Amino acid sequence: MKCLTFLFLEFLFVSNFVTAETMPTKSNILKESSDCIKDSQSQVCKKLVSEIEKLQLVVFDQNRFKCQSSLLGMQSAIIEAHFLKNFSNERIVFMIPYVIKNC
Repeated sequence: MKCLTFLFLEFLFVSNFVTAETMPTKSNILKESSDCIKDSQSQVCKKLVSEIEKLQLVVFDQNRFKCQSSLLGMQSAIIEAHFLKNFSNERIVFMIPYVIKNC
């Protein structure tokens, strides 16, 4: 009976993992950052902010604080570029090497 309970719980966790939302990768974030640089008012920028947030939580749980800080810097640069129309995209470009190095 214990074995059956264990198998049921294992199946439950595996099935939730399969249906769970996929986590963004560093390469996806860097690619979308490039798209956001081209047009900071695009929908890509809004989506990117939320994807970076998800990745920040993952790296925080892994105690990778340099990576988390770099992602936070990238995220704040994207928010500024998106919401402040006169703000330059140069900060996003500036943050990309830090994300590459620290993540």
